Amino acid sequence: MKPASGHGEGEEDKQAKSVALEMGWGRLLFAQTYPTNAEIVEALHQEGPARRDIAFYIRDPHVLLALAPQELFLDPSHTYRLNLATYRPSQRQPRGFFIRRLSSEADADAVNAIYQSRGMVTVRPDFFWSKRDSRAITYLVAEDELTGDIVGTVTGVDHRRVFHDQENGSSLWCLAVDPQSRHPGVGEMLVRRLAEHFQARGASFMDLSVMHDNEQAIALYEKLGFHRVPIFAVKRKNPINEKLFTHPPAAYDQLNPYARIIVDEAQRRGVAVEITDPDGGFFRLSFGGRSIHCRESLSELTSAVAMSICDDKAVTRRTVEKAGLIVPEQLDAASGSKAIEEFLKKHGRLVVKPARGEQGRGVAVGLETLEEVEEAIAVAGEISDSVLVESCFEGEDLRLVVIDYRLVAAAVRRPPCVVGDGVSTIEKLIRHQSRRRAAATGGESTIPVDGETRRCLAGAGYTLDSVPPEGQEVVVRKTANLHTGGSIHDVTEHVHPVLVNAACKAARAIEIPVVGIDFMVRSPNLPEYVFIEANERPGLANHEPQPTAERFVDLLFPRTGLKSAKQALGSKE
Repeated sequence: MKPASGHGEGEEDKQAKSVALEMGWGRLLFAQTYPTNAEIVEALHQEGPARRDIAFYIRDPHVLLALAPQELFLDPSHTYRLNLATYRPSQRQPRGFFIRRLSSEADADAVNAIYQSRGMVTVRPDFFWSKRDSRAITYLVAEDELTGDIVGTVTGVDHRRVFHDQENGSSLWCLAVDPQSRHPGVGEMLVRRLAEHFQARGASFMDLSVMHDNEQAIALYEKLGFHRVPIFAVKRKNPINEKLFTHPPAAYDQLNPYARIIVDEAQRRGVAVEITDPDGGFFRLSFGGRSIHCRESLSELTSAVAMSICDDKAVTRRTVEKAGLIVPEQLDAASGSKAIEEFLKKHGRLVVKPARGEQGRGVAVGLETLEEVEEAIAVAGEISDSVLVESCFEGEDLRLVVIDYRLVAAAVRRPPCVVGDGVSTIEKLIRHQSRRRAAATGGESTIPVDGETRRCLAGAGYTLDSVPPEGQEVVVRKTANLHTGGSIHDVTEHVHPVLVNAACKAARAIEIPVVGIDFMVRSPNLPEYVFIEANERPGLANHEPQPTAERFVDLLFPRTGLKSAKQALGSKE
């Protein structure tokens, strides 16, 4: 908390005054360079729309806040510092990915996608591109060796190059890892590489700010040798920061991510929220004289008839088939072994699923023998009295979210897989991958180790005790459901119009205003498809960065949307 000590005679005169570094998502105000607190307040007052300015290294936060208590708030974050003089690099190398500098506009687009998936403020791609050779700001990305996908990013700021910092410091910002990443240690390697970068430049330390309740991140930083320091940050009260300075409704923390994303959007618009059953995901939204009870993305606007159609997969299939959609050939499991055997001979590979059920429970895919089919029927029969057998369509699992009979998001769902390290058994790899998926989804996604997992592994010549070679990818389940460890990859911008039209036609046939339509497709950008099922309560949080929650609240309360807000303010845009 003491003023920074200079490095020599006249050093203080060399340090720049009133430094506000443009970061793309907002400005980083170095408070130690401002002569007075009043000037910091004035600088924060100049924050632009849809921006998040941060005043860092505040020495007297109580005094600063007293100057503008209605406009500013103390950020509920801790500051951690890594002493680069004593830091020692790890001997462990990244597996399945590598770290490099951001080098293209495609990298910038990928970084923004990760920011959006993490609820962070995005940056114009051209800003990233303009700073690619900057000596003050460093952008690092983690790239998947097999796919070339960007799976993580971090930003570093060299204080010496920004304002001739007397303390010769540096800082870390915007560490983010793709929630769908299958690789362990991406965040740790990004932090280490940035620390090594600043250490090579001769920086004395690297600081970072982390939310006080982010236990997982704090544990990582402390493992790497960071220690907490009494440094504070101050931000403006704006819609982006609202969750940081307002108290959430009672029982908010008990909601799952699928309910929370809608509650957050409703509160942002001034819609009143009452959480009626947090464990079940029930809440009531009210605005003016209108009040609607919801369970996640299922609302009172969805009729009981539409729910009944979606609840029974056989009924759903008949309904959309009459509307002209392409459906797989289907057989009731009660038809008997002989009928099933003939059905299997006709199609070669089958799918077994309960007629009623959700979250992928009891679904078995790619069955090739009568024994496998009968075993899968027995498992599915424990979930639903009625079990269906369908022809198996090879391809990718595509989920299309339709709200108000218009497509809002489309994503390919891929089955869970693990990547061998040459040392760990598949069972251990599954356990570690399951832990990462749970952390990324608030506990909603885990990989079960059951008969379906063992059957899938056996088909590829593995068991749970097998040790795959380093870099070998092993699919551990055939189903791509997120609740059983699958991952989701946004393809909204690339989905074929035929698929969009079919999904909207299915929603109208069922007469359901919010629905997740599942197709099996050769590719999202090709017109071939087979209808699989309709989900009356799609998980909107799975489709960020697409505006699923915004469109849902638009449907419920159209007067709270952006267009209505502009009209109310007299905007001519």
